[in-house]
Order: sequence, then structure tokens, then C-alpha cells
Amino acid sequence: MDRRATEKDDETSAKERPTLKTLAFMTGLGVTTVSRALKDAPEIGAETRRRVQLVAKQIGYRPNRAGVRLRTGKTNVISLVLNTEHEIMSFVSDIIYGVTEVIADTPYHLIVTPYSRSQDPLDPVRYLVETGSADGVIISRTQPNDPRARYMLERGIPFATHGRTDMGLVHPYHDFDNYAFAGEAVRHLVGMGRRRLALVTPPVGLTYYGHTVNGFADALSEVGASEVPFNTVSIDHTIEQIRMRTAQLMRRENRPDGIVSSAAAATLAVVAGIEDAGLKLGRDVDVVSKQSSELLHLFRRELLVVNENFRLAGSELARAVLGWIGGAAPGSLQSLSTPGEVQAYRHSGDQ
Repeated sequence: MDRRATEKDDETSAKERPTLKTLAFMTGLGVTTVSRALKDAPEIGAETRRRVQLVAKQIGYRPNRAGVRLRTGKTNVISLVLNTEHEIMSFVSDIIYGVTEVIADTPYHLIVTPYSRSQDPLDPVRYLVETGSADGVIISRTQPNDPRARYMLERGIPFATHGRTDMGLVHPYHDFDNYAFAGEAVRHLVGMGRRRLALVTPPVGLTYYGHTVNGFADALSEVGASEVPFNTVSIDHTIEQIRMRTAQLMRRENRPDGIVSSAAAATLAVVAGIEDAGLKLGRDVDVVSKQSSELLHLFRRELLVVNENFRLAGSELARAVLGWIGGAAPGSLQSLSTPGEVQAYRHSGDQ
């Protein structure tokens, strides 16, 4: 294609794109007034702000991100850093929905920064910081001594973690109380008469592994039940690995009669392993599982569940990052979700 033709097309595209001058012409206001109205500046009257924002929406105005960065030093970007091999789809979709719901009425946009098992988890964070690609960062799979959190703290980058650290350093986070979840699951199973319990743990090395294991052990001690060790797999193992090792466990003489599972996907494999061993869920063994989507009862109605809301997590993490960007103290931007009661499936006619 002729270079001059390409340049002409680019110029035409730029001319067609609504700008602050376009808004100023259409509203009869000055460019400075329009700019401040779009930012909800308090010195601009409410009616003027409403009129400018309505016209901007109608004509599809979007601020030029490169121009914003040159003027303000900001990107108006929040980055969600995800391990694409370990994060389950319900987690990804729900947490993205929660983040975008919060930032929808702000100048900020969400980008997802993926990384794989072969990468150092610090690599994508280092890239974001060194290139100035985002104003704030959200990370998951948090470790007790997390180098990503330390790196961003040292460089003054606003961020929030899905899960807590144990470094003695203050930063925003949102977490689910996995200690309470494991304890509630144990007490519920023992209340059903189950006495030999096994735990399918989170991955060793993540903070919530310790929370879950400690909650499980403390509750066992409290109620006088015993643990059947099941430490050959975690929820990070493949479905087939979990299924095979569950079947091996359930064929032993001293098999568990109750299992606590830290993730719904692992629970599917656990149930398959139980049935491979010729046992029946709800008769020979009961399972309490976390779930983020209310789907496990469609698989087996005998499953017992505790819901974890990843959409809420996304919303809380977005608020935390925006709060830090806005000048709030990091220690004031921490939240912890408390698990509800263990739920059992009931037919509509059940009492």
C-alpha cells in the first residue's frame, strides 16, 4: 500500500475520533471545563458534569491513553497478574467481573497479564513496574514471604494481593478465611458421625496452605477426631492424579470416612476416586468442598459445600488498589471473607 495513502488513512481516523475539542464544541464549553467535568472535579457544577459526561458517552469519547500518560504520568491501567496454568476458569472469569464492576465508572481499565509455570512469578510484575505499564497491580497465589509484594513495596507501586503474606509488611489484600473453612468442615463432618478425616490441601508454599492445614488440625484436636494422612496430592495436581490417589487411599483398611476438599475441581476427581474404589458418596464417606460456582450439586447431590465468592474478591481487590492510588493508608485496605455454614443439597419437597 502507498505510504502516503496509509498516512492519509491515519489522519482521517484521528480526525474522526472524538476529542476534548469535539466535546467542547458540542457542549459550548471550554476545553478546560470539559476536561474537569469528565474528571468529576468538584468546582464544576453537577448539571454541567452530567451534561458533559452524557455527551461524551453518546459520541463514544475515550481519552487518549498516551496523552493522559504524558500529561499526568498515569496509565489509567490496573493489571491483574494470573498464572494461566493454575487458575481455574471460574476464578478467572469471576475475579475479572468483580474488578471490572468496580472500575467501570472510573478512568481505569483492566489488563490481564498472564504468566506460565516455566516463568518466575516475579517476571511479569517486574515487567509492569519497569515499563510503567500500570498504575496498580493485583496478584494471586500469594506466598508467606512473597517476593512480588516485597518488590512492589520497595518501589512504591500500589498493589493488592488475593491472599495474605506473613512478612511483617503492611499492604492491601483480600482473603477468604481458610482456617475457619477447614474448621467448620471438620466440625460438620464429625457432627454427622464421621471420625477419620482426610484433607485435600492447597499447594504447599502458598499462604492459604498453612491456614487450611492449621484450621483442619486444630478442629480435629478440638472434637477428638483423627486424621488420615493424604499428603501425596494437592489441588494443583491433575484430575487424573487426584482420582488415582484417592482410589488408592479409599482401598486401604484404615480409609477416611470424611474428606475436606479445598477446591471444586479437585472434588470432582475425589468423588471419581471414591467410586473407583467401589464406595458410595454419602453412605461410606462424606465430602465437604469449597466451591466458587454453585455447580457441585449438579454433579453429585450428596456433596456438602461452602461457597467462596471470587466476584466479591475481585471487587474488594479493585477497591483496595484504587484506594491506595487515591492516597488511603495500605493498612486500611485489607478485608477477610468469613465462610458461611456447610450447605447440603435439599429437594424442593425436603423439610
